[in-house]
Amino acid sequence: MGKAPVRGVLVVDDDADIRLLLEELLRGVGYAVTTAQNGREALRTFHENPTDLVVLDLSMPELDGFETLERLRDLSDVPVILLTARSGEIDKVRGFRAGADDYVVKPFGRQELLARIEALLRRAPHATHAQHYEDGALSIDYGRRLVLSRGLPVRLTPLEFRLLAALVEHAGNVLSPDQLVEHVWGHAAGVSRDQVKLYVSYVRRKLGQVGDGFEPIETVRGFGYRYVPPASEPAT
Repeated sequence: MGKAPVRGVLVVDDDADIRLLLEELLRGVGYAVTTAQNGREALRTFHENPTDLVVLDLSMPELDGFETLERLRDLSDVPVILLTARSGEIDKVRGFRAGADDYVVKPFGRQELLARIEALLRRAPHATHAQHYEDGALSIDYGRRLVLSRGLPVRLTPLEFRLLAALVEHAGNVLSPDQLVEHVWGHAAGVSRDQVKLYVSYVRRKLGQVGDGFEPIETVRGFGYRYVPPASEPAT
């Protein structure tokens, strides 16, 4: 058997010491590392040479981490870990809503960061057995990451897409918050039940924007959440 391909990580931070520290840390465990000192350079670098994961600092001049993340999401659903000295809940929520996959606060533990990177990289895509899902109300193109709800396009962040895909993959079955964390985030560190509830509400709201009372994600109080396809909806 041939060797597994080397996974690539793009490190984006305006602090040269942090870039060097992360480059040495990641190269030391076998990752191929590229670096960028600001958001514009990061976008140009990623466009020319896409990597498997991005570690992105939030506090950068000109194009900050939030803006860089939003533009990066126009290019790819690559896993992104935000790296920041700010630990406020508002910043975390803003980062996750913009499409971040994880959030690490400086100063960070090296082993913890490596574990989070490994968790994101080993997470298998959902529903790899199918390229397309359709049930009369919801249509998902997994390859192109496109979702239609009642025929209208729904714009989901990569994390929201994974959450919906996990629920659809187990349609009709209840997934607990812990199970959703495993499927969607790939690790439990720093992910609370309230955070799962928040993201379920984001997806539910986006699917329901088409109107007509379409609410396919059901909360089973005390247990978790399940996707209910139209054919499985109880008669009224």
